Amino acid sequence: MPYADISDLPASVRNHLPHHAQEIYLAAFNNAWEEYARREDREIVAHKVAWAAVKKQYVKTGKDWVGK
Repeated sequence: MPYADISDLPASVRNHLPHHAQEIYLAAFNNAWEEYARREDREIVAHKVAWAAVKKQYVKTGKDWVGK
């Protein structure tokens, strides 16, 4: 299920990532959702792709995610 808005993201994403990182997550997830439409595990793959996209620009320091 693609996400229409940041407010639709899982709480684990909304409550921990900065706004810009949430935007990255949303875009990457939705793109991967379309890209892997034929896979049975596409939701799992889309979440993995989205986290990988966030980790390209952000790093977790303690409890906070900060830009690289």
